[in-house]
Amino acid sequence: MDVSAFFQPPEILTAKRALCIQPHPDDNEIGMGGTVAALTARGCEVHYLTVTNGDLGQPAELMDPEKLAALRREETIAAGRALGVSEFHFFDQPDGSLESVPALAGMIAELIRKIQPDAVFCPDPWARYEAHFDHVTTGRAAAQAFLSSSLAQYPRGTKTAPWQPAAIGFYFTQEPNVVVDVTDTFETKFAAMALHRSQLNEELLGLYRVYFTMQSQQRAQGRGFALGEGLKVLSPLHLHCFAEAPQIGMR
Repeated sequence: MDVSAFFQPPEILTAKRALCIQPHPDDNEIGMGGTVAALTARGCEVHYLTVTNGDLGQPAELMDPEKLAALRREETIAAGRALGVSEFHFFDQPDGSLESVPALAGMIAELIRKIQPDAVFCPDPWARYEAHFDHVTTGRAAAQAFLSSSLAQYPRGTKTAPWQPAAIGFYFTQEPNVVVDVTDTFETKFAAMALHRSQLNEELLGLYRVYFTMQSQQRAQGRGFALGEGLKVLSPLHLHCFAEAPQIGMR
């Protein structure tokens, strides 16, 4: 039996529907905005899930938390639309409050079973030095939901039909095994990021531009294109009792 394919990351750019999960408004744009635009340009129906309301992301001048949360929801939709995102889902959890992986995983699994994506994306919860627990909790919960949404009785009491996405892609990762060509969508990413006006001022956008240009050039080196975004992409089989998961597709 040829098992070579078992040790390769699944394909993501052929996905017909994708769910991009972010702990806060703006994470998807910053972490994988070029990839989102590349997916939608290929006809993929992209859904956004924003887990928290972002009400701790105070700008320089203090704003009422409820007003800030409402503003950040508007920015999320505007930025996603700029990338071609079709649908938006919000859990409206308080910013900085996430702590229960099992509870959040159940909520995400229900959404996965409802919209039936081919691929799921989220922050890498195993990234070294990631100190924001909202990111860790969201990534771990998304991975649990991705793995378990195919189980008939998960989450307990569900009335939705099982569904198994083929791939999960982790962004904000230090160990990418897939590099997406974002040469044609890099500027679209930054146009979308700029719509998060409550969070990203011109100075910070300028810093991000220098940083992501450098990172994207390094990721693309030797691949035949100019700019790349890196993701750690795994299949369901790679996410449970699979010792070689860190090495899947690494080059």
